[in-house]
Amino acid sequence: MWAWIGMHAVLAAAGTWLARAYALRSRLIDQPGERRSHSVATPRGGGIAIVVALLVATLSLALKFPAYAGLALAFGVGLLMVAAIGWVDDHRPLSPWLRLAVHVLAAALLAAAIWLLRGDPWLALAAFVFAVGLTNVWNFMDGINGLAASQAALVALALAGFGGAVWSWLALALLAACAGFLPFNFPRARIFMGDVGSGAIGYAIAGIGALAATGLDAWHAPLLLIPLAAFMVDSSLTLLRRVRRGERWWTPHTQHAYQVWARRAGHVRVTLAYAIFTLLSLVSLHLVTEVRIGFMLCMGAGWYISAAFLWWLIQRTERAAS
Repeated sequence: MWAWIGMHAVLAAAGTWLARAYALRSRLIDQPGERRSHSVATPRGGGIAIVVALLVATLSLALKFPAYAGLALAFGVGLLMVAAIGWVDDHRPLSPWLRLAVHVLAAALLAAAIWLLRGDPWLALAAFVFAVGLTNVWNFMDGINGLAASQAALVALALAGFGGAVWSWLALALLAACAGFLPFNFPRARIFMGDVGSGAIGYAIAGIGALAATGLDAWHAPLLLIPLAAFMVDSSLTLLRRVRRGERWWTPHTQHAYQVWARRAGHVRVTLAYAIFTLLSLVSLHLVTEVRIGFMLCMGAGWYISAAFLWWLIQRTERAAS
C-alpha cells in the first residue's frame, strides 16, 4: 500500500513541477483581480499532474482486475474528457455551457457503465447527478491556496475505507496525488490547480464514490456524503443566493463563505479550518458505522446543518463588517 501511495505522490509532484515550468514558459498565468482571491500573479494548470496520476492508477487497476476493467475504463475516459475541456479552458476561455455539456457526457458515460455492468439504475442515476454536480462544485471551491486539494485528499481518505478491494486503491491514488500537489499550492501557491484539475478532481470523487457504493447497501451508501458537507453547503447556498438575487451565477465571483472568510483571516487559516471540519466528520463517520442506521442518517444531517449555520455566520459577519 505504501509503495502505491508513494509512487502516485511522486508522480504528481514531478508532474506539478513540470506543469509549472510549462505554465511559466507559455505565460499561463492567473492575474489578480476583483473576482479572484489571490494578490500575486501565479501560473495555473498544475492539476494536470493529479489527473495523470489518477489515469495511471486507473489503467493499473484495469489490468490487475480484469473483472472491473469496464467500469475502470468508463471512469478513466470520463475523467479524461473533463480534464481535457478544463485544459483547453485554462488556455483560452470557453463557453460555460460547452464545458457543462462535456461534463454531462462524461457523467452519462459513467452512469451507463454502472447501469450496464452492475444493473443498478438508481445508483447509475445518482452517479450521473453527483458527477455533474461535484465536477462543478470543486471548480467553484477552488479559489484559495490548498483548499480544493486538501479537501479532496480527506474525502479520498474516507472513500478508501468504503471502496472494497479494488476502488480503495483508486481512492488512495487520489489521496497520494493531492499530497504530491499540495506542497506547490500550500501554504504559498507557486502554481494553481486550474480547471484541468478542479473539475477532474470533482468528477473523480463522484466516480470513486459511485464505484465504491456498488459494494454497499442502500442505507450505508449515503454515508459517503458526510465528508462532502463543507463543500456541498458552501457551494450550494452561495449558488442559491446568487440565483435568488438574479445575478449571473455562472460567472466568477468571490462570494463563497471560504472567500469571504479568507479576506479577513487569510488563506492558510481558512484552508486549515475547513480541513479540521472535514477531518472531524471523518472521525465521526468511523465511529458510527456499527450503530443504528437512523442515528447515522441523523448524524449526517447534523453535519450539513452545522455547515449551513457556519456559512450563515460567516456571511452575516461580512455584512456586518461592511
